[in-house]
Amino acid sequence: MTRLIRTFATPSPTGPNYPEVGATASGSLPAGYHHLHHTTRVGHGREAFETAAAAVTTWRMHRSSGARVRSEADRAEPGALVEVSVGAGPLRLAAPCEVVWTAYEEDRGGFAYGTRGRHPERGEESFVVDLHADGSVWFTVTAFSRPAAWYTRLAGPLIPLLQHAYARHLGRTLRRVVEG
Repeated sequence: MTRLIRTFATPSPTGPNYPEVGATASGSLPAGYHHLHHTTRVGHGREAFETAAAAVTTWRMHRSSGARVRSEADRAEPGALVEVSVGAGPLRLAAPCEVVWTAYEEDRGGFAYGTRGRHPERGEESFVVDLHADGSVWFTVTAFSRPAAWYTRLAGPLIPLLQHAYARHLGRTLRRVVEG
C-alpha cells in the first residue's frame, strides 16, 4: 500500500500572487497562462529515486544547476518562503516564491512553489520525481505562468522558451546528481 503524504499551504493575504494556488497538483492547468510540462528520465531503482527526491526537496537540484537559493526551510514544506536567483551583481534576477504543496510519498516526491510579489512572473511551478513500476525514475517540471513585470511582458514569447530551456537544464542537472 502506498503511503500518501501531500500537504498544501494555507492561503494568506501575503502569499502567492495568483488565484489558482495548487493547480499543478491536479494536473489541470488554468487557462490564460503559458503552460510548461517537461519530463526527463534521471535514473533507475529505489536508490536513484530517493537521491533524486531528496535533491529536489532540499534545494540541491536548484543549487547544482547554478541558481542561488535562499530559504527559511532546509527542505520543501508548505508555506516556506524561497528565493531563487540567477545572474550576478546588478544583473541578478531574484524570484520570490512560497512552497504551496509537497509530496513525500513512497514512489513520488517533490513540491510546487508559487510566485509572490516582486516575482517577474505570476504562476506556479512543480518539481516532482516519480519511481515507475519498471524501476525507472522520472523528473517532471509542470508550470503555468504569465508576465508580471514590464520586462517579462516586453520579452514576450522569449520567456516560455527560456523556461523550457531551464526545465531541461534542471533535468540534466538532476540526472548528474543521481549518477553521483
